[in-house]
Amino acid sequence: MTYALHETLEVQEIAAFKAVCLTKSKTMRALVSDPALKQILQQDVDVTTRQLQELETILSKAT
Repeated sequence: MTYALHETLEVQEIAAFKAVCLTKSKTMRALVSDPALKQILQQDVDVTTRQLQELETILSKAT
């Protein structure tokens, strides 16, 4: 499937934002001491990692 340039750029922008979110969650996870909050941050890391892999798949098909 061929994507328009603006679609590819939007996916790249989303991927960049999710990468920043992943970095923040990983950093915060290392700093917090509350087990419940640590678990929430770990879940966010897992979900965001999966989302980035999906975005990478979309971008690889776009080029």
